[in-house]
Amino acid sequence: LRETRQKGASMRSIQRHSSADWGERRVNGNSVCLSRQQSNGRLRAWAVKDDEEGHLIYRTGDVLQDRYEIVGTLGEGTFGKVVECIDHHRGGSHIALKIIKSVEKYKEAARLEINVLEKINQRDPENKNLCVQMLDWFDYHGHMCISFELLALSTFDFMKENSYLPYSISQVRHMAYQICLAVKFLHDNRLTHTDLKPENILFVNSDYSVTYNAEKKRDERCVLNSAVRVVDFGSATFDHEHHSTIVSTRHYRAPEVILELGWSQPCDVWSIGCILFEFYRGYTLFQTHDNREHLAMMERVHGPVPSRMIRKTRKQKYFYRGRLDWDESTSAGRYVRENCRPLRRYVLCETEEHHLFFDLLEGLLEYEPDRRLPLSAALLHPFFSPVRDAEHFSGARDISR
Repeated sequence: LRETRQKGASMRSIQRHSSADWGERRVNGNSVCLSRQQSNGRLRAWAVKDDEEGHLIYRTGDVLQDRYEIVGTLGEGTFGKVVECIDHHRGGSHIALKIIKSVEKYKEAARLEINVLEKINQRDPENKNLCVQMLDWFDYHGHMCISFELLALSTFDFMKENSYLPYSISQVRHMAYQICLAVKFLHDNRLTHTDLKPENILFVNSDYSVTYNAEKKRDERCVLNSAVRVVDFGSATFDHEHHSTIVSTRHYRAPEVILELGWSQPCDVWSIGCILFEFYRGYTLFQTHDNREHLAMMERVHGPVPSRMIRKTRKQKYFYRGRLDWDESTSAGRYVRENCRPLRRYVLCETEEHHLFFDLLEGLLEYEPDRRLPLSAALLHPFFSPVRDAEHFSGARDISR
């Protein structure tokens, strides 16, 4: 990402463009885009085309809407691609542009996401609640495009590039507080994110320092600023909207979703608990792709599934005589037994702050949604006292700045 930014900066220093340098024309009824090449100032023309999957075909230097100059690709997903652009209507600032595939179901999802992001902007015009800020949106030849403030690596990608080294307890605390603050804002506005995971928590700046671990014979990175933003509202759902039966990425999926008992804001709280565990240990709490095995892991970590949930669920195939139907003598049973243990046995250090963290986790990972710790209460947990004290003394609402 830093290399991409440097590339964009050097491109900007070579030549200052005016809006007249680019544009779009209709040639023989087809849409043709124009771009001035860096080398000799000649206009380069190309027809707007999609690849077989519906992605917009583009090159570095292409300009959309006579405004957004593409610097490079930041990422790709099933929905489309995210590119870094120079926004020539915002003083040449760099932004992230999400370009949705020209496929109707993804376009409709983008329209729903835009609706959510517009509501977020209306209710938090000063961007104090740490949700990514939408700057603009438009339809570009059948591709819904959304521009955002440019952020850095996701908390997952940083860990991945750091050999899955966990974050320090102080960094976990700061990130956890911000995530709870951002998601509480959503919940207060009758929204459920439904897809919280480390990939959707992005650093504002992922610059880092490096130290050498002589014992493990490797360099280890430490992020310099743990300020984060919550992103990806493509699956966010208002209370009055249709609630899909299954939501959330598998490893962060709440038990009420697996058991199809209906869900609301508490399913986000469960996801946050799983995310914070992953920050703390460097790996997922529930590493599985099967519902029955997932429930067995939950029982290994948290104890038996409450009988009230078992009685209510339509998924009786997972249970026998009021208990989870699970054979510990099978290979899957041995896998769960060897890879999962009671939650408190994951504590890394026998100090008060580490035990306070696990006390918080137990509240976030309560089986029953109506007994799960609400985020308003989570933010008042003693584990967050150092962050609240820092916020109080600084007098700043946005603790990440």
